[in-house]
Amino acid sequence: MGDSYIILKTTALKNGSLRHDIHYWIGKDTSQDESGTAAILTVELDAALGGRAVQYREIQGNETDKFLSYFRPCIMPQPGGVASGFKHVEVNEQEHETRLYVCTGNHVVHVPFARSSLNHDDIFILDTKSKIFQFNGSNSSIQERAKALEVVQYIKDTFHEGKCEVAAVEDGRLMADAEAGEFWGFFGGFAPLPRRAPVEDNEKYEETVFKLLCFNQGKLEPINYESLLHELLKTNKTTSLQERKSASEAAEKLLSDDNRTKTHVIKVIEGFETVMFKSKFKEWPQTPDLKLSSEDGRGKVAALLKRQGLNVKGLMKAAPAKEEPQAYIDCTGSLQVWRINDKDKILLPSADQSKFYTGDCYIFQYMYPGDDKEECLIGSWFGKKSIEEDRVTAISLASKMVESAKFQAVQTRLYEGKEPIQFFVIFQSFQVFKGGLSSGYKKFIAENGIDDDTYLEDGLALFRIQGSGPENMQAIQVDAAASSLNSSYSYILHDGNTVFTWTGNLTTSLDQEVVERQLDIIKPNSQSRSQKEGSETDQFWSLLGGKSEYPSQKIGRANESDPHLFSCILPKVHIALRIKEIYHFTQDDLMTEDVFILDCHSDIFVWVGQQVDVKVRLQALDIGEKFVKLDFLMENLSSETPIFVIMEGSEPTFFTRFFTWDSAKSLMHGNSYQRKLSIVKGGGSPALDKPKRRTPAYSGRSTVQDKSQRSRSMSFSPERVRVRGRSPAFTALAANFESANSRNLSTPPPVVKKLYPKSATPDSSSAPSKSSATASLTGSFDRPKSVKDGSELEKPKQEEDAKEGINTMTSRVESLTINEDVKENEPEDDEGLPVYPYDRLITTAADPVTEIDVTRRETYLSSAEFKDKFGMTKEAFSKLPKWKQNRMKIALQLF
Repeated sequence: MGDSYIILKTTALKNGSLRHDIHYWIGKDTSQDESGTAAILTVELDAALGGRAVQYREIQGNETDKFLSYFRPCIMPQPGGVASGFKHVEVNEQEHETRLYVCTGNHVVHVPFARSSLNHDDIFILDTKSKIFQFNGSNSSIQERAKALEVVQYIKDTFHEGKCEVAAVEDGRLMADAEAGEFWGFFGGFAPLPRRAPVEDNEKYEETVFKLLCFNQGKLEPINYESLLHELLKTNKTTSLQERKSASEAAEKLLSDDNRTKTHVIKVIEGFETVMFKSKFKEWPQTPDLKLSSEDGRGKVAALLKRQGLNVKGLMKAAPAKEEPQAYIDCTGSLQVWRINDKDKILLPSADQSKFYTGDCYIFQYMYPGDDKEECLIGSWFGKKSIEEDRVTAISLASKMVESAKFQAVQTRLYEGKEPIQFFVIFQSFQVFKGGLSSGYKKFIAENGIDDDTYLEDGLALFRIQGSGPENMQAIQVDAAASSLNSSYSYILHDGNTVFTWTGNLTTSLDQEVVERQLDIIKPNSQSRSQKEGSETDQFWSLLGGKSEYPSQKIGRANESDPHLFSCILPKVHIALRIKEIYHFTQDDLMTEDVFILDCHSDIFVWVGQQVDVKVRLQALDIGEKFVKLDFLMENLSSETPIFVIMEGSEPTFFTRFFTWDSAKSLMHGNSYQRKLSIVKGGGSPALDKPKRRTPAYSGRSTVQDKSQRSRSMSFSPERVRVRGRSPAFTALAANFESANSRNLSTPPPVVKKLYPKSATPDSSSAPSKSSATASLTGSFDRPKSVKDGSELEKPKQEEDAKEGINTMTSRVESLTINEDVKENEPEDDEGLPVYPYDRLITTAADPVTEIDVTRRETYLSSAEFKDKFGMTKEAFSKLPKWKQNRMKIALQLF
């Protein structure tokens, strides 16, 4: 408390740059000279790092949320100081000092050990020699109580070596309760607490009134303005280091003169302004982000720390190369698609379910194997020229499907041209045609005198071909004109039976392969003529209406940025959505009573806790839409940004990858306070001892099908490993939304479950170690990995199917990482696996082997028989790409 500190936080961003945040913390007993020195040294540190850091002034007891996020669950400043004659407080195991702490928001403060310190509004922690008590004020919230338990766990681990009892005391509970009686005994017995009168804050602010002052020649000069505009800032002025130091001193003096003890001071540099700063202005122009290169930044940080005698080994490692976006979703599930027509939906046959029209709206449902149950994704897709009435109908019907699934399906809203990678790998081959088929679209163009340009197989059409390969490729119909061409893409042009393929000079061999595959779908029985950019025939240009200029730059898509988590203060009628950012978030920040938004720019995720009211759950998509319009991070979010609504307990891997995720946590019952209390106490109440996995309402049977029933639907290529079909589980759900005569019952059932590893953050393996108890509370709940399904919805048949068809292989699953592409190139460790003959392992076996992992049949072959069948060793096979492995397994009936 008698010292000042400087904290440097350096973060590597996804765009390859480094962000520096410098905080100088001032203890309440720090001298004025020392606090002033801390401010000046912070400016010098910023200059040493290139002058791009954001600087924060932190006052003890009034720290910013960002600062406190570095020291979770709390900071507990100690009396004394290094430069003073005071002695530091040392933990004496023989003489434990009873202490009382108050938890207010994110702050934990040591208060006098007296009854007068207690009140009804806050949460108090009484730390005694043998027991820690948490006293919950009657006006405190469940979320505040849950957060306070993290502090209790910290005290238990830090000052008691994890070996003391924990008791919870509710405000108003009388002496009849043994733990409450023991608590009040430390205060001389129970007595009612007085109601605290509202305390007036000495500092009064006008929330909507701002002052702008210019530091000029050593003086602060106020700037008069009618509207706070960006133009008021002089961006052409270069400030010296001395001027920045003087401005910092002037800011300190301004606060001192006005006795503003709780005001935060944040210093920003042009081009690196914070969202909070920019939001104060009426408008802030969109400017390209300036960035400090990783190498430059690392070098400066390393040099600075080296001068301080610190080890900088490893700091100068190069930043990882930019990776292609990954889908993080199993692509072997079953897909169903409906087109919206006249306030209803029409089920599309499997042959047409990947053929969309830009004037129509669609609903799709994708069911796929998750880690331990069947997952479901329900989405609506809006064509660029679709009408508003069809969009409203699509959202309404999709929401009813989610509600029917008891909100345990993920819901998404997508716009044409803004689809996420998950959408494309689900459909794999996807086509968008001009025009529309819905009656609403036809009526709209007729009433507005718009020509009907709906695609005709025998007409003139030009398609841009895009994608990363056979499992992710699209054909988008564009205007049949030369200006639609682009050197970075390949195209298909047809007029009746005349077919051309055109390849731009910047395309790859993979792009050309994708063109051939799309040609099999768009014009399967026609001979095509190849055209290369620069050597086209006259007939080709004639069909396009003659030559013209066209671009060569690839069409850009929104890149995924560093994720930001926000808690939502749910709006009432006609009240704007209010949100609060949570810095350095973890899974524990997702409270079951609240709604949270994860913003990674390219996608928006709305997470809804199990304890959230049903009416709010129904508004989750609207909350996401309001967040997009709000654009809190001022990142120029598109109104068509994909939105995913996710219910607690049904989190998909493409969401959990942003966390160090423990799925057992979301399976616990009770509110967030009850869940954490059971962990802190070490035993838990009977209601929480055995968390039961919630079984989806639509999961009528195991995803494992009888071997004789398995089949595959090859929609465009015998090499394509894909299943398209309707599972019985889905049929039960869809029965409410379609008539019996419209069902497509000829499609095959889904493939067996594909084992995927648990998700983890890239740096989870190198996370700092904690005590087991603290780690279980603030990181993961350490619940058993093999939690049995106990829902009353589950049928005994499910248990039999699971025993017959699914080998949990817990040790193997836990040994995997989220990056399957890395693992697939490493030899499998088959030690301990039994060996079976080939004729018993194939999918059509008369006497099939049971109790095996059916997704890895080939691993149960002996080394000799494996080499005989595959023509190579197991090690050589493991080094092949996954798609090639699957193709060989299909040919041998082992897939």
